[in-house]
Amino acid sequence: MDLKDPQALERIRQVFEGVPFLRHLGIRLAGLGPGWAESVLQVGPHLGQAEGFVHAGAVATMADHSCGTAAGTLTRADQTVLTVEFKVSLLRPAVGDSLRCRAEVIRAGSRLVFAEAQVFALAGGEEKLVATFTSTLALVERPGA
Repeated sequence: MDLKDPQALERIRQVFEGVPFLRHLGIRLAGLGPGWAESVLQVGPHLGQAEGFVHAGAVATMADHSCGTAAGTLTRADQTVLTVEFKVSLLRPAVGDSLRCRAEVIRAGSRLVFAEAQVFALAGGEEKLVATFTSTLALVERPGA
């Protein structure tokens, strides 16, 4: 996939790193390229639900922002992306030391982008798929652009 803005990767990296909610959860950007993004999250007690698994909201947030970041790499300087809808399938409880999410743009249109993500839990050197995620994102004018 081609970049529409030569500065897109750095611009989108700064956007990701500037989101207070992501910093609060501990989600970090691990990799970035045209049409894809990877994020990681160290698991801790602040992410747990009643039984001690990673809360589905944390898993969904990680996938949502990773898809948005992947889509954002393909925007012009005057554009941003906003999630229109998403579907998350939680395949097994998220248990482990960390989570890794890989998101990729499947189709980038002139007004809508479709992206998919997979979230993996890492425990004891083993990685297990815990969730799949699909997202439709709208291209909109970036505020102040």
